[in-house]
Amino acid sequence: MSFLLRLTSAFKGRQVGTDRFGNTYYESRRKQPVYDRTRRWVLYAKAVEATAVPPEWHAWLHHTSDALPEQKMYPWQLEHQPNLTGTPAAYRPAGHDYQGGQRAAAGADYEAWTPGA
Repeated sequence: MSFLLRLTSAFKGRQVGTDRFGNTYYESRRKQPVYDRTRRWVLYAKAVEATAVPPEWHAWLHHTSDALPEQKMYPWQLEHQPNLTGTPAAYRPAGHDYQGGQRAAAGADYEAWTPGA
């Protein structure tokens, strides 16, 4: 993240919170005259990846919720994970080539037509 972006965020906005991943959330000091609401943005702790924003902060960023999210997690909640597609930790089902390439037979499997048979 550039020094100029951090400096602009400090002067033009006010910091409203930080999530458990280290992302910092800002809100503009003045309302946007066209939209009659404040502008909200995030400074990412690591790589700029939109899926790194937890759902509760996503709702706040997009003005779905005006209340600041709580950091409270219930026992049944899973920890938020960013999109892992393209990484070694990506989901691969049992029939995937990287998982051995053998899938279970399905009832509607294709049968090739053989002429004269």
